[in-house]
Amino acid sequence: MAKEKKNSAFMKPLQVSEELAVIVGRGPMPRTEVAKRLWDYIKKHKLQDPKNKRNIIPNADLSRVFGSPSPINMFKMTSKVSSHLTDAEAATAHRR
Repeated sequence: MAKEKKNSAFMKPLQVSEELAVIVGRGPMPRTEVAKRLWDYIKKHKLQDPKNKRNIIPNADLSRVFGSPSPINMFKMTSKVSSHLTDAEAATAHRR
């Protein structure tokens, strides 16, 4: 049971912002699924810098998520995406 609790943070459904939903689809979905869909999108649209695959060159939709059209290191990308995710349960409770 302890292992399930440890993984529950990654599997917790999160609400996806409108900007991020354009790329990964409507939420709620776990953070792991957001990351998978984001990488699928990056690879499909060939947004990795061919000289340095750790850098992402955002297109117009991804620029709205990152807040800039400038290339971004894939490790910094996580913090930018996190700001577009909110607790789905809290959002639902707030609407009631």
